[in-house]
Amino acid sequence: MKYAPPKPSTADVDRIVSAALAEDAPWGDVTSQTLIPSDARAEAAVVARESGVFCGEQVVEAAMRLTDPQIEVRFEVRDGDVFDVGAVLAFVSGPARSVLTAERVALNLAQRLSGIATLTARFVAEVAGTGARVVDTRKTTPGLRVLERHAVRCGGASNHRFSLSDAVMAKDNHLAVLTQGGTVDLTDALREARRRLPHTVHFEVEVDRLDQIEPVLAAGVDTIMLDNFSLDDLAAGVKQIAGRALVEASGNVRLETVGAIARTGVDIISSGALTHSVRALDLGLDIHIDGTADSGRRGGRSSSEGVR
Repeated sequence: MKYAPPKPSTADVDRIVSAALAEDAPWGDVTSQTLIPSDARAEAAVVARESGVFCGEQVVEAAMRLTDPQIEVRFEVRDGDVFDVGAVLAFVSGPARSVLTAERVALNLAQRLSGIATLTARFVAEVAGTGARVVDTRKTTPGLRVLERHAVRCGGASNHRFSLSDAVMAKDNHLAVLTQGGTVDLTDALREARRRLPHTVHFEVEVDRLDQIEPVLAAGVDTIMLDNFSLDDLAAGVKQIAGRALVEASGNVRLETVGAIARTGVDIISSGALTHSVRALDLGLDIHIDGTADSGRRGGRSSSEGVR
């Protein structure tokens, strides 16, 4: 059975989409209200202009529903499905004014989320067979984290901590303050911090040199992040840690490098590129007044390029 990624809550999706709709049409859609008869109806197809992995069921549905409950959406693919160029991803029908008002927000979000899912799937394919897990980071678009994290899951990867509230993750600046610039013993300081934590809280520490590994391991941490290590040093770090903690690689993780990083034996590879450097996938909405939405072959308008 195909894995179905857990979805964001309806409340979270509606909150994000409502804000986007209010931003896009704060006082209504004056173009549609001026040009389109109030009783006009339209059918439309969400069409793929390029191949990829889909993520956007909830945002497309919410954009239409929150604009007008009379709009109906029928999906031909589901989140996490792979599609080819020209594929019809969904059909939309309802009052023409409302469909036109909702389309840009629906497409903006679905294009970005599908872009994340598509890029993530490529990362995952590069590490196949290594045992390494690809995860995202907190380098997400402000306000869209819950959606972008879902898109990462749709692409077959996993999520890192969701927020600063989820786990302890001590990075170089934290350690500099904690050890007062090196005047306090690192192992003792980390061990004391560990003692104050509930047993359920994960403790991760970043290191940027091999000689930092043993003092950190001695404190009993759960994960050690090897930050910006060379491939040789990553392999050496994995050997040195020898299963005493999970090993995460971070820094300089791109599609071109992730396979080689995985082959060093690390457990986890975190990459901000999954969300902060992604290109929106090219999806369009072809509208037809006569109900002949069919991937744009009868002259439908591509909203991916035509709507501003």
